[in-house]
Amino acid sequence: MTKGNQNMPATSSIIFAYLVVYIVWGSTFFFIEKALHSFSPFVLGSIRFILAGSILMGYCYVKGYKLFAKTAVKDALFVGFLLLFIDMAAVIWSEQYISSGIVSIIAAATAIWFVVLDKPKWKENFSSLPTVLGLIFGFLGVFMLFAEQLFVQADPSGDKSIKITAMFVLVCGTIAWTIGSLISKYSKEKRNQQMQERGEEDIHVMVKTAWQMVCAGIAFTVVATVNGEYARFQIRDVLPEDWGAILYLATMGSILAFGSYIWLLQYRPTTEVSTHAYINPIVALALAHYFTDHRVSSLQIIGLVVVLGSVLLMNWNLYKNNKKSKVYKRAKRIKKLRELAPHSSIPRIMALSNFNQRHEKKKETIANQHE
Repeated sequence: MTKGNQNMPATSSIIFAYLVVYIVWGSTFFFIEKALHSFSPFVLGSIRFILAGSILMGYCYVKGYKLFAKTAVKDALFVGFLLLFIDMAAVIWSEQYISSGIVSIIAAATAIWFVVLDKPKWKENFSSLPTVLGLIFGFLGVFMLFAEQLFVQADPSGDKSIKITAMFVLVCGTIAWTIGSLISKYSKEKRNQQMQERGEEDIHVMVKTAWQMVCAGIAFTVVATVNGEYARFQIRDVLPEDWGAILYLATMGSILAFGSYIWLLQYRPTTEVSTHAYINPIVALALAHYFTDHRVSSLQIIGLVVVLGSVLLMNWNLYKNNKKSKVYKRAKRIKKLRELAPHSSIPRIMALSNFNQRHEKKKETIANQHE
């Protein structure tokens, strides 16, 4: 993603947005675990997303954004069901039984399923050695975490089956997130065509997110009502710090962090913004180590390193093709040529560099026209 220099925000604003995306998103795993002390899983999800969706929808209304377009809202509800209900239900339910740190590492391994399930990109992905190696290491890292729960970690209750079940539920949640993301990606062109045929105007990305949160909130509420969680829920039993945790999840985690993420995508390269996937589990693991009773084992740390290394390998081609990387490599080649070439050849080297830059820009323009 190429960003222009016009109306560029202050460096301090960009740094603040990155800190929010890195730290706040990483801390949500910890605050989910805290909130579960007073809230059952589906009640927690219900309150969090109803509150977040309502606040965000109200913000969009005040900003004057269009709030409804049939095709766009229908798509947002479906994607929200997969991403924010199925995946987050898996995360919240799993954290009843396993550490928030382990949950964050499994969540970081979602990149595995993007490689496995993105069928149109199979040829590209499986012909790339870094991607294949990343896939192998990713499965190895996840297996290490399963092995720890099954064979290594001491369990006073002696019943490890519920922890393994929680791990499998969590993996299913990451698969749902991947499927929802891929459906959203590949249905975009069809959705835009349908909206053009109907003469509909698309809605802002923040409005779509608000609808996704509302959908998730309603789904959590239905399940919490049907399975009796709301019937058993007593407001007077909720500790003040747990109200603070759920308020943090709704405002900081669901609204501020996501808003910062969307804002950064407007001004910074996508590959740079995506680095939050490496920082979030580190933040979550640190919080689990220092502020919970869970013990962070050496095997968990090794598993984290292996999973993050696999994510780096699976994204290697993206980073390699990043425009900044290309500019840096070109500048390095030119510097080397200038050092080796006679003084009289330098103007021709610079002319060749300018021609290459124009040629690259022309290729980018043509590629953008075909998208």
